[in-house]
Amino acid sequence: MDAHVLGVGDAIELARALGRCPRCHPARGRQAGLQVSSRASVSAIDAAADISKPLPVVLADDHAIVRSALRALLEAEAEFEVVAEASEVEEAVRKVLAYKPRVIVLDLSMPGGSSLAAIPRMLAASANTAVVVLTMEDEPRFAREALRAGALGFVLKESADSELVAAVRAALQGLRYLNPQLGGLIAALPETPPGPPDNLTDREVEVLKLVALGHTNAEVSEQLYLSVRTVESHRAHIQQKAGLGTRAELVAYAREHGLLDTPVDM
Repeated sequence: MDAHVLGVGDAIELARALGRCPRCHPARGRQAGLQVSSRASVSAIDAAADISKPLPVVLADDHAIVRSALRALLEAEAEFEVVAEASEVEEAVRKVLAYKPRVIVLDLSMPGGSSLAAIPRMLAASANTAVVVLTMEDEPRFAREALRAGALGFVLKESADSELVAAVRAALQGLRYLNPQLGGLIAALPETPPGPPDNLTDREVEVLKLVALGHTNAEVSEQLYLSVRTVESHRAHIQQKAGLGTRAELVAYAREHGLLDTPVDM
């Protein structure tokens, strides 16, 4: 089977069959996306104005077969050209810095760190790049967090064949693009999600706050009356639950979730 002619849905199914995409699930119906005005500072352009100069796009997904299908889907449209691909979070950040694409299509779950935490870094490196998140995660909180981080589009992989091109075009015009079901669920969410993010325990939140404020493991140990080994264990659990790798990502994650706005209970 030629991966270059696969639809995105077929590519995901094949990746799952090969054991590379354990969280994939069958499509549950595809609907037209919801476009709303964005407060993000992205210059509006006419995507169809000059197809002789295709708009550069970077693809970031950890499955090569899915990237191949996404490339075929986008490059079937004359206005897009995929200029680079990435399979890890840090590689995606480097490709944005190197190519300054008009759009990056970013998988939410990739090795090497948190895609959510990387979005502000990408926008800082390339202010004219629009971020469209492509994911299997259909919980509305992920969409809201992605939009808060600076993404303009949130597309489920199961709907990519019918929605991704529209999402990319909307993002290029400074518009947000959401599946209508997710849009309605996001509107119904409370402004402040209940409980800590990513199922962090109260103690893990305390450790995260202090680490994000610049304290060493030893200093956290002293302030919370824990052993250094216990602090290290909490920190490892935090990184595993949130998909974070570096201190910079921990800081961005804590700030993103408003954890630095409240004092640490000691």
